[in-house]
Amino acid sequence: MGAVGILGTGAFVPEKVLTNADLEKMVDTNDEWIVSRTGIRERRIAAPDQASSDLAVKAAERALAHAGLTADQLDLIIVATVTPDMSFPATACLVQDKLGASKAATFDLSAACTGFLYGVSTAAQFIQTGMYKYALVIGVECLSRIVDWSDRNTCVLFGDGAGAAVLGPVEDGYGFLSYELGGDGSGQDLLKLEAGGSRKPASQQTLDERLHFIYMNGREVFKFAVRVLGNATEEALAKAGLGKHDIDFLIPHQANIRIIESAVKRFGLTEDKVVVNLDRYGNMSSASVPVALDEAVKSGKIKKGDTLALCGFGGGLTWGAAILKWALD
Repeated sequence: MGAVGILGTGAFVPEKVLTNADLEKMVDTNDEWIVSRTGIRERRIAAPDQASSDLAVKAAERALAHAGLTADQLDLIIVATVTPDMSFPATACLVQDKLGASKAATFDLSAACTGFLYGVSTAAQFIQTGMYKYALVIGVECLSRIVDWSDRNTCVLFGDGAGAAVLGPVEDGYGFLSYELGGDGSGQDLLKLEAGGSRKPASQQTLDERLHFIYMNGREVFKFAVRVLGNATEEALAKAGLGKHDIDFLIPHQANIRIIESAVKRFGLTEDKVVVNLDRYGNMSSASVPVALDEAVKSGKIKKGDTLALCGFGGGLTWGAAILKWALD
């Protein structure tokens, strides 16, 4: 089994910016309250004619260009999302068609905010076994479509966007070194979208009860996240035979600045070693880690040989971490 790494990254966010000042006109909130508790100042909102597949394709095209590959070279497309264009067919199928990636196998993956990490760990196995050579993993969300804009506790948190990575063979000693994935279904009620599935199909009652919007127990999710983000990263580091002093860059899920700060303190990192774009995009769920990764790569901050720790957590409850030795010049 050869080494597998990231050959190219790409990201796309919608043009429309929704600031905290805008939200002050919509719900009972204010900029100081939002920033002090979350670190978020603005977020992007998809246009009425934009769906998740549209954002995903833009990010995918940029990732392919960065990798120097064409869509017809892809063997696999995985889309991680909780906001697919529709229940089926999979958003990955729509992306495949729009890209012209005619020979790629396609499927969606649902692991909430941990989706991209589940996606890259899955894609890497296909490549390591020799079944496929090139895989495209996309984390994409249009969370604005499932946000309750009358709920001041949740509507300030989320934004729309897409991030993508092309995976393929890299030279030995580089690429993904380890993964740590986990889940705890007993926390299923802490973060969910309750209606619209087979348990509670859409009805007048589910609409009246506002069950088609995100529900989150913020206090409990916060406690879970602070604990699991560090634990998962430490376990992934141990699997790679590394310690916290080996981290060159931490790229965490962008949910709350306090959660990120707790991880920074735990690993003894300086601010320049942590990638944060939460203030500009809010929580983009499965898109947050790949968008942050792409921004760090395209800025020139990440160099060949750097050790990256990607980590996240989300509804399910789920969590994950991956340790990656950057292979690109």
